[in-house]
Amino acid sequence: MASKIGIFWPGDYRAKPNELARHSVIQATEQLEKALGKLGRSSYRVDDFLTRPHEAIEKLGPIDDPLIGVCVHWFYGPHTCDGVVGKNNPLLLASNFSGTWPGLVGLLNTGACLESVGREFSRVWTDAGDWTADDAFMEHLDQWCASGRVSYPQDELHDPGPVSPAAGDLARQVAASIRRRRVLALMLGDTSMGMINGYFGPRLLGPIGFAEHKIDQAWIIDRGRRIEERRIDAALQFVQDKGITFHYGAPGGEDFDENATREQLRDYLTVLDLVDEFKADCLGWQYQLGLLSLRPPSDFAEGLLNSVCRPESNGDLIITATEADQGNLVPMEMMKRLLKTKGLHQAVMFHDLRWGAQHDGRFVWVLLNSGSCGAYAFNHNPDTLAGVHSYRQPAGYFPVPGGTFAGESLPGEITWSRAFIRDGALWMDIGRGEVVKLPPEKRDAWWAGTTRQWPFMAAYLGVRQDSVMAHYMSNHIAVAYGDIFDEMVALSAALGFKVRVWGRR
Repeated sequence: MASKIGIFWPGDYRAKPNELARHSVIQATEQLEKALGKLGRSSYRVDDFLTRPHEAIEKLGPIDDPLIGVCVHWFYGPHTCDGVVGKNNPLLLASNFSGTWPGLVGLLNTGACLESVGREFSRVWTDAGDWTADDAFMEHLDQWCASGRVSYPQDELHDPGPVSPAAGDLARQVAASIRRRRVLALMLGDTSMGMINGYFGPRLLGPIGFAEHKIDQAWIIDRGRRIEERRIDAALQFVQDKGITFHYGAPGGEDFDENATREQLRDYLTVLDLVDEFKADCLGWQYQLGLLSLRPPSDFAEGLLNSVCRPESNGDLIITATEADQGNLVPMEMMKRLLKTKGLHQAVMFHDLRWGAQHDGRFVWVLLNSGSCGAYAFNHNPDTLAGVHSYRQPAGYFPVPGGTFAGESLPGEITWSRAFIRDGALWMDIGRGEVVKLPPEKRDAWWAGTTRQWPFMAAYLGVRQDSVMAHYMSNHIAVAYGDIFDEMVALSAALGFKVRVWGRR
């Protein structure tokens, strides 16, 4: 690789997150430049954050030199993809490994977006303060500089083996029910936050037994005006009686009050009515960015929908994917049906791979999403909302006050999964793991070092950190308590997914 290397900053659409992360991205860029210089490579910077698709097209599109995207905070997939798709110059995503500004989250999402559009790329990351002192990082960076690619071991990824007869029978039962009446996903808007990889559409959903119906999010505002106040009164009384703790007026959330919760319950009831009107089975909710400045955050409503214990419940939860991410929505609905058929509780949690570190000789991930994890994770009791805390969503991201659906996830055995697009086909990742109970001091440090207002799960995913960072195709993950691993493998294959199993053989 003889030419100079271009360094660019993929950015958020919103100015505030970019400005909050500017100091970190400058530091990371200086570290990257120092590392390249140590390898005898020269580089230049593309001007400022790429905050719109047209900026990626105009700034990255003309460049034929090798490119490195610096990933130190959350950013949108199109702000890389739209400038590099259709080209074949070497592309590297380089991230610090920090939970404070989740650059690894941006790397994982953008990597999956690039994969979904068939654009080759590589990944590299480090948690070192001095990047040149990380031998593994330097080795991988040198490999990319020499060849345009970085390779990582794939020993923990493999084709599925045989499943037990009982698991196969249960999966066939669920598959047959889907064939009799395909799953209808109600989509409130399109995918948000630049999740190119999170939208499958009818051409991919149809063959696996799913359908989608899109509704403009303006319906939430229009229909919400007609929600009767008595229903909101009853819903508020319900969540209070069932044990949610509201942190009204706490530092940083002085404008968060009961009225904000009422408005979130208004949106919950509105969406509940839409689900009933269209007889939908599950729900994808964009919220951002369309409703960001118009309505309170959707996270509290999403947490309720992902709980059996909720106002006006029919005894089932309604699988809800934040950001309208079908890559989580589809496996979550599949896992819910498997859990119910197996006699386990039907809750499936939606999470981000936010950060992680070593604990008791294993790499434990902090799974942390803004609020669409259901209450069962915090109490293992389907009849209560105890353990749920509602804090004001951080104002830097959510200007309209509204609460989260947070808590500490209880320990237990888990099955996890994620659907993604590769070479125009749908794949399913499936693994086993364990939610870990951390010592309080470590838990608090990890939680406060990410986003304290969000639901927390410390999870061992059954594989090494490097396997996830090198090969996982999303920042999102679907998690269910209990062992439905064989059943999920069998159901995915029966519906037509290509299956990739994670873990040692």
